[in-house]
Amino acid sequence: MSTWLDAVKWAPDGLVPAIAQDSGSGRVLTLAWMNREALSLTAQTSEAHYWSRSRHKLWRKGEQSGHVQKVLEIRLDCDSDAILLIVEQVGGIACHTGRERCFFLRLENGRWEDVEPVLKDPKAIYGHG
Repeated sequence: MSTWLDAVKWAPDGLVPAIAQDSGSGRVLTLAWMNREALSLTAQTSEAHYWSRSRHKLWRKGEQSGHVQKVLEIRLDCDSDAILLIVEQVGGIACHTGRERCFFLRLENGRWEDVEPVLKDPKAIYGHG
């Protein structure tokens, strides 16, 4: 039986990129990866779940930090190979560095410059450095 998950063009490693976009500001918060289980759980719970390529495990956004992403919409792009999540970012912090979003470095004069403030020290969020 074919499901909506079968419409996604999964990469050979079983993953698909997922972009989280803030529902209020429209700002891109992060890019993460999903496998079938992560996407299925996201749809079932209306909370973002991802696959950690570095830790090789499924995780729910905010499970440690409390900075949950409440999912309002799930969209599939025209090539069926990328997911867009329209989210409400709890606590206003999406990045593990304590910033609003993961895209805080901007290319300026051939160098990556940190252009967005840390809103909360990661040590205060996670209890370690």
